[in-house]
This record gives sequence, C-alpha cells and structure tokens, in this order.
Amino acid sequence: MTQNVPLPDTAKLMEVCEATWPPAGREHLGAWTIREGKGGGSRVSAATEDWPVTDADLPAAEAAMRALGQVPLFQIREHEDKLDALLESHGYILRDPVNLWAAPVAELTRDPIPRATAYTMWPPLELVREIWEDGGIGAARQAVMERATCPKTAILARVGDYPGGAAYVGLHDGIAMVHAIHVLPAHRRQGAGRLLLRAAAKWAQKQGADVISLIVTQGNHAANPLYASLGMTRVGCYHYRVHSEGS
Repeated sequence: MTQNVPLPDTAKLMEVCEATWPPAGREHLGAWTIREGKGGGSRVSAATEDWPVTDADLPAAEAAMRALGQVPLFQIREHEDKLDALLESHGYILRDPVNLWAAPVAELTRDPIPRATAYTMWPPLELVREIWEDGGIGAARQAVMERATCPKTAILARVGDYPGGAAYVGLHDGIAMVHAIHVLPAHRRQGAGRLLLRAAAKWAQKQGADVISLIVTQGNHAANPLYASLGMTRVGCYHYRVHSEGS
C-alpha cells in the first residue's frame, strides 16, 4: 500500500517551482513580483500579483518588464479571476494553461528500475545537454538549472542500447519537481517518459522527499495521460496572459 502522504496545493508547488527553477532576478514592486528570466521561459519571466491590483497598478509592472527587455507577461493563479479579467480588458492574450501534478514518491518507486536503463548525475553529461537541445531546452533554460541552489540532478534514460530522454529534478522542502523532460522523437511511446519519472522519484526518495511533482501544459495530450497512469494527481492549474506585442 502507498503511504498516505498529503499532496501540496498550488501555492506550495509554486514555491517549489521558484526554488527549483529560479529566475535570474526578482523584485517586489508595489503590488507585483517582477522576475527577470534572461530567456529562460515563462515560468521565470512572468510577473505575479502580491495583493489585489487595479488598473492603476498595471503600467508600473509593464514598464519594469520592458526595462528588462521582456514583453509584459503575467502568471494567473487559481482564484485570481479579477486580475485575469483586468488583463483581458487591456488586450492581454491567454497563453499556455498548465496542470500541476503531484504524487507520493512511494507511488512511483514500488517496482525496481531495470539495471542500466536510467542514470542520475550533476553536472549533466554532454549527451544529456544534447537531448535537451533537441527539445528546445537551450542554453538559457539550462542556465536556470545551473543557478538553482537546491539539491538537484539530471537524468538520462536509455531505450535499449540508445539514449532515449533526459530530465532535470530539483528538491525543495521535501518536494521534488521534475522539469525539462524531453524524449527523443525516435524513442517515443517506448517507455522513456515513464522511466524518467520513476528514476526521478527514486532519486527524490534517496534525498528524503515525500512528494514528486511537475508542471505540464494542458495541451500536451501525451504527457497528461501518462502522469495520470503513473498514479499522479492533478492538484491545480494556472495560465499566463501576454501583451499582444508578444503573441
């Protein structure tokens, strides 16, 4: 039987995400948190609301992001409907709704991982970096991993005699979060994605983690069913709104 481990809510997983996939810079500006992403993607570049904002607060956030060379981008978390409506009224376009998944680590570690099929290491092997490059996880996103100060690892999964996929895992407050999952096209639907998640859970268990988690776009119709089949639970969601100049 899987141990009855309480799963984190969206707010907790956003804290874990910030620790395991950190922005290059962060500042509090009035009602906002402004993040400097340096090309590392939406998660490290989006502004968030610290307390309820009004139309009068919006220009300051927009100016701060443009000063960083970033198109204004906001993350809209659960129960932030007023912010969502405000941004929509100012021409901000919906982008990338995502699901947050979590499971007790024990749910994914009940069965042994076959020998010589998954490897953990830090720093990443050049082969792992090449797999990430194939998936569009280039230097800017790899720099996000490098600057994370949490316990972390890269994972390489093999399919038969060939490298099949790679991932990055960070740990914060007893919760592991998996990022940068990429399975090479030639090896999809051959178990590499499942193997990466199981290897991530095994590593997390050795680090003393109770929960494994990840964030994936709702439109990824291959990944979401996989995570459900592994016994993971959808515990929340969020989305972005981006200024029309960046759409």
